[in-house]
Amino acid sequence: MSRSNNLLPEAEMPKDFEELKRELLQSDEEYRQLATRHHDLDEQIHDLAARHYLTEPEQLEEVRLKKVKLHLKDQMESILRRHRMEVGASQPTRH
Repeated sequence: MSRSNNLLPEAEMPKDFEELKRELLQSDEEYRQLATRHHDLDEQIHDLAARHYLTEPEQLEEVRLKKVKLHLKDQMESILRRHRMEVGASQPTRH
């Protein structure tokens, strides 16, 4: 059996992924806090990017914010993967 037989069709993956994110925003406090902080950083980065000129300290702050935001995203993805594995382990496998 090929690996592709074990995967959901591509059209279903984004819906399921978005549904899982919505569920975690409701049920997982850690995920919700990470998502809120990620959103706040995104707004700060957007505000900096909208300026015509950034001073050197502002440029450094923009880079720092992007790194923190990426780290938060990695943490959120880890929670998503862990949750998908837990849900997948509790469902019967189809053959």
